[in-house]
Amino acid sequence: MTNYILSIDQGTNGSRAILFNLDDRNKHSTQEEFSQHFPMMAELKVEHDPDDIWRTVECTGKNVIAVIG
Repeated sequence: MTNYILSIDQGTNGSRAILFNLDDRNKHSTQEEFSQHFPMMAELKVEHDPDDIWRTVECTGKNVIAVIG
């Protein structure tokens, strides 16, 4: 049985999931962007919907794990 490490990179524009094997080799990665919301009258500010963040983390994680399925 091969062991893997799932790494999640949460950025400002989206989520990325990277799957490594124990030799530190990148087995597979996937990413998905989410919307940014710019509040009116709030210069230089951006907001994110937490449901969008969670959905993209869940989706990229499932997609990258499916590779070893």
